[in-house]
Amino acid sequence: MSDCIFCRIANHEIPSNVVFEDDEVIAFRDLDPQAPTHVLVIPKKHYANICDGVPAETLAAMTHAISEVVKAEGLEESGYRVISNAGADAGQTVMHFHMHVLGGKNLGMGLLPADSE
Repeated sequence: MSDCIFCRIANHEIPSNVVFEDDEVIAFRDLDPQAPTHVLVIPKKHYANICDGVPAETLAAMTHAISEVVKAEGLEESGYRVISNAGADAGQTVMHFHMHVLGGKNLGMGLLPADSE
């Protein structure tokens, strides 16, 4: 999709700070990090979200990429969080399936912002 910013990043049309890349996926640093480590892992092929018919091979490649990011960022011991938002109400702002890898500090127990109650 030519108007999708993540497709353009995956095709190296827009520069990004790449942490990991293979034939299926690319992982790069988020421009608006929500934690000291905030890396996005995306499939190179466009899917709207995790339920958009993503092939098992692509999901496996994303899992592998997450593992590589965790190792590269030194998050194995301290821990990390992996999140995927689906749809605007969930906070998805780019409608290209992606996983957030967050770490580098204590992320707390809650998954929702404190003001959401």
